[in-house]
Amino acid sequence: MTTTSKKYTRKMLSSLALISVLGTTVLAGCSSDKDTNNAPANNGGNKAADSNFHAEGMPIVDKPVTLNVLTIRWGNMGDTFTKNTWLQELEKNSNVKINWQVISSSDWDAQKSVMLASGKMPDVIIGDLAFGDSDIVNNLSIFRPLDDYIDKYMPNLKAAMEETPELKKLSTFPDGKIYSMPARLPSRPYSSVQPVINQEWLDKLGLKVPDTLDELYDVLKAFKEKDPNGNGKADEIPYSDSKDIDMNLLAPFGITDIRGNHMVIKDGKPEYFPTSEAYKKGIAWAHKLYSEGLIDKETFTQDDTMLTAKRQNPDASLVGFSYQWTPDAVFGQWSKQYETIAPITGPDGNKYQVGDPNGMSFRRNEVLITTSNKHPEVTARWADQFYTGEASIQNFWGAIGTTIEKNDDGTYTLMDPPDGTSADAWYWDGSLRDFGPKYASPAFEKNIKLEPTSGDGLKLQLDSLGKEYVTTPFPDVMYTIEEYEELPTLLTDIESYIKSTRAQWVTKGGIEEEWDAYVKKLNDMGLEKLIKIYDDAYNRYMNIK
Repeated sequence: MTTTSKKYTRKMLSSLALISVLGTTVLAGCSSDKDTNNAPANNGGNKAADSNFHAEGMPIVDKPVTLNVLTIRWGNMGDTFTKNTWLQELEKNSNVKINWQVISSSDWDAQKSVMLASGKMPDVIIGDLAFGDSDIVNNLSIFRPLDDYIDKYMPNLKAAMEETPELKKLSTFPDGKIYSMPARLPSRPYSSVQPVINQEWLDKLGLKVPDTLDELYDVLKAFKEKDPNGNGKADEIPYSDSKDIDMNLLAPFGITDIRGNHMVIKDGKPEYFPTSEAYKKGIAWAHKLYSEGLIDKETFTQDDTMLTAKRQNPDASLVGFSYQWTPDAVFGQWSKQYETIAPITGPDGNKYQVGDPNGMSFRRNEVLITTSNKHPEVTARWADQFYTGEASIQNFWGAIGTTIEKNDDGTYTLMDPPDGTSADAWYWDGSLRDFGPKYASPAFEKNIKLEPTSGDGLKLQLDSLGKEYVTTPFPDVMYTIEEYEELPTLLTDIESYIKSTRAQWVTKGGIEEEWDAYVKKLNDMGLEKLIKIYDDAYNRYMNIK
């Protein structure tokens, strides 16, 4: 399971509608008591409890305290990460014992509904796979505001927020309070997916790497007509990708929709691009390619299994051009034929790269403390230990001495994985990886030395091709309860209409003739109200200090 397959496909509204069902707790050991005092209280002033807790230093408590900590893992990854030496040492040194409760992502949706309906919660939730923004906003009584805890008991996180204000902006909910802790992952690139081309095909046909749309068109045309895979069949697919044609092929038109909500920042202001001139021109360009057989005919209908079968066809490579995280990510035995290239220059003479100039590293909802938790100040101090550079890298790649080598010059390098194991799988087995609290500062990152030919190091190497062209994305905003109530109604019709018209225009044409009617129908569906919600959320986010 690669890192990239996780976060850059997160869905803004994955939990908009919460199902109200009856049931009992799904987690053994969850507390059923409600402590609704949301400020640091040292267990209500109990003197015995107060004397057990230390606001500074180690141990955090003299007599052990056990916390029930829930985390969600992809598929069948299991709980091997709990053997991480750093986690075990923290438990030993802090006297805070962790009862890890690990649930597979494939089982979580049903269990989450039961948990929220029952109100019986674990003490702590780690990782943003568990609860999204709407889950939290619609159930604020379950989660503790953390502002005072951060101020009193979390000097590492507090310092991180002062050094990197994005962390606080990202974590502040519409009511002005912080309910979840953020993360900044180490050594992340600025770029998301980048253009990837079959270099072996280029070499065979004597073509140079395309830089402009016209050059890309000529290359795709040659891929279709000149049998670059050499099997004597007209089976080459010049361009094949996922269904997200607006995220990828339209990037040269300045359409870099990293949030999946059709919002981009243009000239410093938010813009809804499906009604923009850039979108109209981009779709017309895509139709030209499609009409000449240069885009996969099954672009709008194929699933991941069909796409993988084409990318990894056993007899010959079939795909000429695509957008990927790294060229070795999806093409199987043909991976060495592919090279990442610089962004294609758009019709306005500029290059645009989807990504984030702050780095593809920020997360929120990585730690939640519930009101069932009877030791919130202990929990805050425990969580704060994760917000150092060394703690962060050990909870992203694995422990020092196991996965990471600390060198005499103060740098850190990654060890080679065991035979038969990919580096990425090794990191997921031995750490929280993408999930959980972390903060690797820009200064600390300078001490991390990654192998540039594979994994995370390769992505950073490839990032140099596109990072200067990365556009400023629409920020990762949050919405109010009222906005969450309106969004599903608005989005259901609007999203469906945009997708159907896009597919029709790419495959059959007609965008110029039908454009005005299309915009009018969107407005009739409530587009202005939807854009106002986005604008209001954007303005709230930008005003957070």
